[in-house]
Formats: sequence, C-alpha cells, structure tokens
Amino acid sequence: MAVAFAGTAMTACSDSGPRTIDSIVVSPTTVTLATGGTQQFTIVGTENDGTKRTDLQPVWAVVAGGGTITQTGLFTAGTTAGTFTNTVSVTCSGHTVFATVVVSPGALNTITVTPNPSTLAPGATQQFTAVGKDANNNVVAITPVWTVVAGGGTINSGSGLFTAGPTQGTYTNTVVATSGGKSGSATVIVTPAGLSTITVTPNPATVQTNGTQQFVAVGRDAAGNVVAITPVWSIGAAGGGTIDASTGLFTAGGTTGTFNNTVIATSGALSGNATVIVTNTPPPAPIVNLGAAAPNGIMAGTAVTCITGGFVFADVSISPGNTLTGFGPCVITGTRHLADAPAAQAQIDLTTAYNTLAGLPCPPANAIVADLGGTTKPAGVYCTASGIGVTGVLTLDGGGDPNATFVFQAGTSLTTAGDIVLINGAQAKNVYWQIGSSATIGTASKWQGNILALTSITLVDNATLLGRALARNGAVTLGTNNVITLP
Repeated sequence: MAVAFAGTAMTACSDSGPRTIDSIVVSPTTVTLATGGTQQFTIVGTENDGTKRTDLQPVWAVVAGGGTITQTGLFTAGTTAGTFTNTVSVTCSGHTVFATVVVSPGALNTITVTPNPSTLAPGATQQFTAVGKDANNNVVAITPVWTVVAGGGTINSGSGLFTAGPTQGTYTNTVVATSGGKSGSATVIVTPAGLSTITVTPNPATVQTNGTQQFVAVGRDAAGNVVAITPVWSIGAAGGGTIDASTGLFTAGGTTGTFNNTVIATSGALSGNATVIVTNTPPPAPIVNLGAAAPNGIMAGTAVTCITGGFVFADVSISPGNTLTGFGPCVITGTRHLADAPAAQAQIDLTTAYNTLAGLPCPPANAIVADLGGTTKPAGVYCTASGIGVTGVLTLDGGGDPNATFVFQAGTSLTTAGDIVLINGAQAKNVYWQIGSSATIGTASKWQGNILALTSITLVDNATLLGRALARNGAVTLGTNNVITLP
C-alpha cells in the first residue's frame, strides 16, 4: 500500500538499556472527522517492567487513504468521505498498531434529481430520486420534500412518486426536491396518449356548386391533447362532391342540398366527419375584405411564439417584426412570411379591415353590458366601450341564413373562459371580433371567428380557434396544445 507522510520524518523508537518496549497503544482507535478536519493521535508504550512511556518518537503513516499525517501524529482528513479502516499506522520498536478514520461529508451543497428529463403519457407514474452531495462531491444523506412548481402533474411530497397530468407539454424543472435550503429539479415531458377522436372542420361548410373547400382534421387523445395524424379523406354515402384523399380539398358537385356527415377523415380505426351544404346562391360580399390577411391563421406586428403541441393549419405572417419562436415543436402547414412584402401588405389590409369593423354602427339595443356567457345572439353588431367577457357558452344563431354576420366591437379587451357555439347556419368565417387592445382566449376555450386586435392575442393551453388571430401592433402567443384552423 502507498504510505503518505507529511512533515519532517523523525527518528523511530529505540529501546533504552535493559528495558524494552513490549507493546504500544494508539489513541483514539477510531475517529470521525469532517472533510478537512484534524485529529491529534498519540501512543503510549509499555516497557518490559510495566513502565508507561509517552516520550516515544514513532513513525506515523497513512496506509489506506483518508488523509495525511505528520510525524507528530496530527492527522488531516482528505476530501473523500468514507470509512478508512486501519488507515493510520504507528510503528515503534518493531511494534505496529492501527487506527480507523471515518471521514464524513461536508455541508450539503447540491441536490440532483433523476431521471431528468422523464417522458410520460398522461396518467403514468414516475419514481423520482434525489441525491445530495457536498462541495467535494461526497454523497450527503437527505430526506427531501418533493413539490411540483411548473405543472405537468402531481407528486407525493414524501416519496417522490410523480403522476403525469392530462395535458401534454414540456414542463421544465417542474419536479423539485428540497432539503436544508438546497434544491434540485427535473423536467417532465407529457406526451399524447393514443388517438381517441378526430374532429373535422369546418362543420358544416357551405360551398357553391362546383366550388371548393379545404377541410382539416385534428386528432386528440382521451385527455384532449393533440395527436399528430395523417388522415385519409373520403366521401360518404351522402355524396355531394369529391375530395382529394391526401389533402382534404373538397370539390362540390352540381347538385344542391345538405349532405350530412359526407366528408370523412380516417386514421387507423377512427374517423371524423363534416356536413356540406351545397348551394347555387352566390354569397353576398363579406362585411369586410381581409385581402392579403385572409390566408393567415396568425398575423402579428412583432412576434409569434408557441410553447409546444400547437398546430396552425394556415399561413403565418409577421410585419414589421420577424421573430418566430417555437416552430417546431409547433407546426405551421402553410407559408411563413416574416417581414417580407406579402406580410407588409397583409398588415395594410388588416388595418383597413380593423378600421371598417370599428366604424360599423352599433344599435343601442346591442350594447354589451354584462358577460356574454350563457346568452344567444342573432346576427348583428354588438359593442362596448370597455372589454368583452365570455364565461361559459355564447351561442350565435344564424336564423337559417348561412351568410349571417356577427360583429363584436370591444373598446379594450376580449377575455374568455368558454366556447362559441354556432347554430342555424351561422358560420365562423362570418364572425368578427374587433378588439381595441388585446385578446386572451382562455384555457380549453373552443373559440370561433376572426379576431382582429389592435395589440396582442394570446391562446392559453388547449384553446382552439376556428378562425384567425390577427394582431396589428403586438405579438401572438400560443401556449400548449393550441389549434388554429381557417374557417
């Protein structure tokens, strides 16, 4: 074994005349020290006549690690924790005895949580563990308290058993283990479970004879998370036209009528469908012309951001800014226009449409004086100098007219915690939200219509929009699991 000396070597023990050293004893025989701690070892020799001697000059050594020792017996613990059995050796007059040193870790310095990251399906569990270490990387025993700080599921505070929640996404540093003022964290990625439903939009769709309509299919798991699918499109027994099997582009036939559930999107064993109304009555000109802004599911003045799980089944344009963040993991199926000529023209046309909507006369009877949730509105212009709130379901009744138009003018904001339901022929493409500042589409809201906001638009987790999110001056922000489809 390696022998470690510190200090200046001294003369080993020697016998004195007829008296000899028959035995030696080291003290202490076992000692516990913190890293860097010191301990003075001593020996007592016994001569053949029983005389005790403490004036010996033995040879001290470290033979099994744990630190260093001087020739006066002063031991200094090293940086590695552990039990170093019989590591201190002392030799005198041919006798050698040993002492054991236990080096304990220093103060807790870091906590590491594993696994990191952990990928789970909704409802799945993961046992997390936490390891504490001191500044020298020695393991320090801890009993952590577990918390979840950024969503994604729940955790047992004592055991560290995590259960994933229903909403997919990446939850950065959400699992936290805390002990003695220190903490460590781990990221959880909640992935979609198996495909549970397929929703086809628009539904219903009114199409001119021999005209076309682009359909979109969105798959979701049982918890409502978006599941990527590549559907096969077909026309059911009701007929009404033809459809491209891969793209979902429908072409109406020459026969008018209502063709219930005729457009079918299939993935695996599941399918979704939509109804088509074929008419030969030309629609009137829309109340506003969106112009170059029309192909966009999102427009922004400064930036567009998406966290994860988002789908935009349309173009995305930004002008005069050009910051696009989060695509991927989020998906844009159309064209991206970032501070280019088409984006600039789209903003010009958006401004014209916004001003047109803001200038429409609003009958006094249509003044908005309370939350719109739980109400049913016929076609018309509705207005308030302040903000519009929708908590619950707002039903828009087309009265049998597929061209019925709904305009909502807000002097300031739009804030939702509910859904839009269209009945009796009302269509999302004929619904307009003119917002004087910013719009927030709340968690899991199923929203419909074209949002034209002066400043910004935010879709919170799991909110969907059958329409357009068009922001003139600010940003459009998507959270987790949002879907935007053109009406």
